[in-house]
Amino acid sequence: MSSRPAPLIPPRLRAFLVRVPFLVRIVRFLRRGPFARDRNLVITLSVLSLAVGVLAARSHIDWFSPSLLILITLIGGLQLRLRGLLVLLGAVVAAVVYIAAAGEIVHIGPGLLVTMVFTSVFAALMARTRGKLGVQGLRGDAMLLELRDRLKRQSELPALPKEWGAKVVLKQAGGSSFGGDFLVSVREDDRLELALVDVSGKGADAGTRALMLSGTFGGLLGAVSDFLPACNNYLHRQRESEGFVTAVHLSLDLSTGEYVITSAGHPPVVKFEAGTGSWRVSTAKGVVLGVVPDLHCETDSGVLRRGDALLLYTDGLIEQPGRDIDAGLDRLLGEAEQLVPSGQGFRDGARTLVNSMSSGHNDDCALVLIWRP
Repeated sequence: MSSRPAPLIPPRLRAFLVRVPFLVRIVRFLRRGPFARDRNLVITLSVLSLAVGVLAARSHIDWFSPSLLILITLIGGLQLRLRGLLVLLGAVVAAVVYIAAAGEIVHIGPGLLVTMVFTSVFAALMARTRGKLGVQGLRGDAMLLELRDRLKRQSELPALPKEWGAKVVLKQAGGSSFGGDFLVSVREDDRLELALVDVSGKGADAGTRALMLSGTFGGLLGAVSDFLPACNNYLHRQRESEGFVTAVHLSLDLSTGEYVITSAGHPPVVKFEAGTGSWRVSTAKGVVLGVVPDLHCETDSGVLRRGDALLLYTDGLIEQPGRDIDAGLDRLLGEAEQLVPSGQGFRDGARTLVNSMSSGHNDDCALVLIWRP
């Protein structure tokens, strides 16, 4: 029979250590304390900081530089919670004090000291922000990227029959990945429903609310008969008002080309009629969402024939500081009339139209173009 390996700590010594209250509290704190989850990383980085301090004070700067403490602090700011980071910063301070007191070769100048202080404050802010979110490391950034990708996928129209064409262009203010304009759509058999929504504000400020509403509106679309009234009821029940929301809803029969447009405070949809070669402004209108408990909208209906097109957009495409919105609409119609004669067509000209209309001002804008070749 093989004998058991000898324990690392002899039983008598272990029994003695357990009886020491101070050591027992330390062990319990490490196992169950506020930074128990970060325990291993805290201990590793703290020991590494102290080792750098000792080696930097006794060795040549080419081998161990005090600036390594900056890198350790940044790693702690990215990976540790605030309380664990404070323990690490205590070890970093001890290392700096030791280098300053016992350093025979390397000395810490004021520039390096200021950089360390700035890095420590920056790391503490990062740890504090992640602590509020309840995430660790770079998981918060990864979550934002996942949300951005989900919003982009949601803004893509479902596959349409070959006798139909569509183009979606979303442009957020300041080049941000998030904005207040979003699109939700669903297709069931030959029925296509889509809604273009504009949340007040622009860029990342309106992006968080747009992310929340996109999920809600996407769930309502196709599930209720009166889409915009259902969205209005949802917003009206919210206790806190965070600005207005406008939306336009399009229900299109892909087999016949018949459509119904419903608008809630949104800029009017325009229709290109191939027979006359001109654009006509839709008469659909209504109050912005969330203002009144009962939403009543005036709808507009018609038929898309061969060569016809529908253009849906947000106010960021036609609004400009110091100019009337009607002037922006006239300019949009003028630019849209150039799509067909220029040879670009609807698909290639949609992006050109957005770039032309949005030049000179910084605002979220979106465009949805559906046509029947």
